[in-house]
Amino acid sequence: MKKIILFITFLTTSCFYSISQNTPYHISNESVYDFIDELANKGLIDVNSSIKPYSRQQIAEWLRLCDQNPLLSNRQQKELTFYLKDFNKELLIGKSFDKRWDLFYFSDSLFNLTINPILGGQFFNNGDKTEYHRWGGAEFYGTIGKHVSIYGSLRDNHESFFLGGPEYITNRSGVVYKGDNDNKDYSETRGGITYSWKWGSIGLHKDHFQWGNSYSQSVIFSGRTPSFGYLSFKISPAKWFDFNYLHGWLVSEVVDSSRTYSVFNGEREVYTNKFVASNIFTIRPWSKLNISFGNSIIYSDVNFNPAYAVPFLFYKSADHTYNSWDNWVGQNAQMFIDIDSRQIKNLHLYTSLFIDEISISNLLKKNEQSNDVAWKIGGRLTDILHNTSFTAEYTIIRPLVYQHFVPSLSFMSNQYTLGSYTLDNSDELFFMIRHKPLKGLDLSARLTIIRKGKDYQSIFDNNEMDLHTEINQEQEEIRRGLPFMNEVRYKNTNFTLKGSYQIVNDGYIFVEYQHNLYDGTDSEKYTNPYFLAGNQIVSLGMNFGF
Repeated sequence: MKKIILFITFLTTSCFYSISQNTPYHISNESVYDFIDELANKGLIDVNSSIKPYSRQQIAEWLRLCDQNPLLSNRQQKELTFYLKDFNKELLIGKSFDKRWDLFYFSDSLFNLTINPILGGQFFNNGDKTEYHRWGGAEFYGTIGKHVSIYGSLRDNHESFFLGGPEYITNRSGVVYKGDNDNKDYSETRGGITYSWKWGSIGLHKDHFQWGNSYSQSVIFSGRTPSFGYLSFKISPAKWFDFNYLHGWLVSEVVDSSRTYSVFNGEREVYTNKFVASNIFTIRPWSKLNISFGNSIIYSDVNFNPAYAVPFLFYKSADHTYNSWDNWVGQNAQMFIDIDSRQIKNLHLYTSLFIDEISISNLLKKNEQSNDVAWKIGGRLTDILHNTSFTAEYTIIRPLVYQHFVPSLSFMSNQYTLGSYTLDNSDELFFMIRHKPLKGLDLSARLTIIRKGKDYQSIFDNNEMDLHTEINQEQEEIRRGLPFMNEVRYKNTNFTLKGSYQIVNDGYIFVEYQHNLYDGTDSEKYTNPYFLAGNQIVSLGMNFGF
């Protein structure tokens, strides 16, 4: 009898692995990602959390592996069963099961398709005015055969008073507003197609992604810019090795005067080209320890360069081939490393280092250094108190990180930084207690303290020095030895209480209270006027879909 059971298990598992599909699961669905994090912190699964989004197929497999595990609490098992109502679509293709509600669902041996609406609204009150944000649209995702995945979505948004913007220090996702009024609309479409096999995938996307561990904001790729188009390539040829590559088409919002031309009653403005190429290697020397390292390059003012489409290159060296060592001719390269460990049960430790520029010879010379680096260190303790987690992070971002004296080479898209929302010459302390007493109920308390110093790049951009008459070397010298936050120009101490309840799969109601204490001469510069007008913000809302 045992042999028969083992044989059936082998066949079932083989069927799971014979289907190689990769439908990205968007990073905005925080509840699912946090639940996967719980399972990983308990030691039940091994997760490379430095690379997101995860795929629906991978999430489904993790849930299957943990189902009915005796180490799960009663609440965790109920949540796992609840999520399987959605993710069993990937595990039980063409079969009947206890399925979540969908507007439309079809599945057979060749083709699977899910279509759902996206609906939501949130009201804000700052003690003076009540404003709102509403959104609506639809999404679909599906698979064709054993290797092809497709997905797409469209959501239209309206804010009665604009609540975001690239100039502000805010962790709200970046958007491209329409019009000049205080009440603004914006829309966003996301989607892609991937071809996958057992140990890898390639894809074409317009979407968000995140590289680097964090429960606040990653210092590498945070995923907060408006979505942009990119090619992806992923391989995991061994259990101890992962590789990820992407090539993206960014939005520079820098006008190319040579291609701008007159049209009837105005000008046709054309933005200069801007691209990003990046790779990250992850090795796993021991179970539940991931060491990731990679590099990226922002290149612009040229057409697509196939050298940067080679996934495994060190792009700064490739840039030297094309542009010698001249910073005024070359592109903008970065390096990074991310390490996370879950080797101690219920404890997740992680750190990230982002290197925008560094001079080894001047590393310790106070007045000569160009240590343009960002560093994050943090940890999360899970289930020391029942169904409760404690998180602490510290982030430091030195002057000129993400910036560049050539505007089209900044580490940005649509004027939003690709990295941390706190911008350069800043630091952040982040603490969070999260408690989940019941299935679907999520309660959290967060304390975030952000400080920011001088905006050196703005100072350089607005000076009266004539770049055409000064030698390049002098321009480079004035960017050296910049002190880190010798003057705090902006500070915000934010305390947030939030409660949310997931009624049905992807359907939430939530309420949030924020208390902000702003200080510094640049408070108005970096704070949206609605939030600056009242230190206390109460909001409530609901959503279905993301």
